[in-house]
Order: sequence, then structure tokens, then C-alpha cells
Amino acid sequence: MSDVATPPGPISAADISDLSFEQALEQLERIVSELESGQAPLERSIDIYARGARLKAHCEAKLQAARLRVEKIVVGPGGEALRADPAEFP
Repeated sequence: MSDVATPPGPISAADISDLSFEQALEQLERIVSELESGQAPLERSIDIYARGARLKAHCEAKLQAARLRVEKIVVGPGGEALRADPAEFP
């Protein structure tokens, strides 16, 4: 599974920040699979673990941004949408 989860070269925050949530999650899933397989050499395991940590943080930030964009639609008695309020999460 070499070079599938992480591009060659140093870990770049810029290349991760350009990823969509789905792309980052896919890479993170591949990293987890590779690490769980136990087949990666030690240095590669360390490198992809570090990339995985950055991907996880990126995914969490994307989810938080999406969460803040979600709005609660307030419907009037006649079924018409009156306004949209920010969603409240416990």
C-alpha cells in the first residue's frame, strides 16, 4: 500500500488544506488500514501517522465549519418558512 495514503516528500499543511472533507477522510481511512495491517516499515508508519493526525484535524475543522453553517428553518402556522435561525447544538 505504499504511497497510496500519502504523497512523497515532506508533510505539507498546504496540500492537506486543499482537500475536501471526503478526500481527507478517504486518505485517513487508507492510512488507518495501512497502519492496522502492520506491514509498513517503522519510518513510513511514523510519517503516515503524522499525516493522519493532520488529516484528522482537517476533517474536524471541516465538520465544525459545516456545523456552523447549518441553519434551523422556522416555519409559521401556515407551513411557510418565516426565517432561518442558527442551529443550536447541545
